[in-house]
Amino acid sequence: MAQKSVPYPPTSSSPTDVRQGQRPARTLRLSVARWRQELLVVALCVGVGALVFLILGQWGWSVAAALAAYNLSLVYRLIRLARSARRHQRGLAVYGMPGLVQDRQRRIRTAWRRRQRKLVELLKRYHHSAMSVPDAMVVLTPTREIEWLNDAACELLSLSRGDTGFRIDNLIRSPSFVHWLNEQGTSLEFQSPGDENRAISLRMEPYGEDRNLLIGRDVTALYRLQGVRQDFVANVSHELRTPLTVLAGYLETLLDSEEDASSEMHRILTNMHQQSERMRRIVEDLLLLSRLETTHPDEEYFESIDMAGLLGIIAHDAQLLSGPEQHEIVLEVDPQLWLVGIIRELHSALSNLVFNAVKYTPGGGKVTIRWFANGKGQPVFEVQDTGIGIEPRHIPRLTERFYRIDVGRSRARGGTGLGLAIVKHVILRHDAQLDITSQPHLGSTFRVTFPALRAERHRMASGSGPNVNKD
Repeated sequence: MAQKSVPYPPTSSSPTDVRQGQRPARTLRLSVARWRQELLVVALCVGVGALVFLILGQWGWSVAAALAAYNLSLVYRLIRLARSARRHQRGLAVYGMPGLVQDRQRRIRTAWRRRQRKLVELLKRYHHSAMSVPDAMVVLTPTREIEWLNDAACELLSLSRGDTGFRIDNLIRSPSFVHWLNEQGTSLEFQSPGDENRAISLRMEPYGEDRNLLIGRDVTALYRLQGVRQDFVANVSHELRTPLTVLAGYLETLLDSEEDASSEMHRILTNMHQQSERMRRIVEDLLLLSRLETTHPDEEYFESIDMAGLLGIIAHDAQLLSGPEQHEIVLEVDPQLWLVGIIRELHSALSNLVFNAVKYTPGGGKVTIRWFANGKGQPVFEVQDTGIGIEPRHIPRLTERFYRIDVGRSRARGGTGLGLAIVKHVILRHDAQLDITSQPHLGSTFRVTFPALRAERHRMASGSGPNVNKD
């Protein structure tokens, strides 16, 4: 059935039409126009029915003709609506009530396209920003395949765009990197695959539901600054060593030649000698700390250590250090549990922990030294005291150089402020972990946990203990 052509509003909206204030008014006008079109179609169908009545003179046939005309019109418009929805043709107009559906459909499609454009623009900005980040970023699948990487990853990790889809452990064959990737460690510092003079710090973060984000940062400048600082400390300490030794020697000579021990000069010389000895100990600790920081332990220096014998020597020295204060030194060790390590370094670190417990425990207090294997088979060294304790805010900084909780007490006890820093580096060289728990006025516990692979079991422990060089 022919339909009267009704002007159809343009489908492309101008900048003025998309304003929030004009959208409801435009929609209302369009809805009124659609209902007018529907009423016009109904009127035409009624006219067809009236024409049949005039010809046949029967109301039944006239009503049937009017309904048939309306149904044909409705079917025709629905067919056009379906074609418009399928082909996305903006110029294929549908009138009346089906036109309302078409208008709603177009508004939904326009809003969806607008959101899609915004999403594409957002993704482009995100992609551009990710590409501009100076840190390397690599998205990895659960099977360690590269899904996406930025420009910094190509530069720092010697990768390329064509590596997408390949396993990253097949492209970076560094043993330390492969081991870290398999163990899913927290962080790793290693040399760049393409430039051995560049140091990179890596970490792995969860990304999405089943992805991981590998982040790499260039820490070459930081390493150089640390190297400059370490060289400066080592050189200055080495240069101070000889003058201090000479000065201490002359002071000892002057003290020996001073006959009157109660004179003012003897008191001055004694104080000078004590301070020179303190400076000498600081220099020796700085040199030891510099060596621990700048060198890597050689496997040939690792040996099986009778820890029961070593801790027996340390406990004896701690009892001598206690002197008249008469601390109770309790030794609880597993004599069959040995450790693979560097004996001189372990003696220095573990004795530091025990001597600190003695120094900061009041006279008559108790210091317990334990050596055992935990439930995971890891060797554990533990020192527990009943001393003055440590406030929680100080614990994270205890292993920093020259950090002291009570400066006056530390100096009175002869501390250099470097003992726990040395302990930290020795423990790191043995792949161990230091845990500190303490409560003020209730005592402290220092626990060192070694990896299980460094444990050995021996049926009989040596009675005399290892040959420990204390120098």
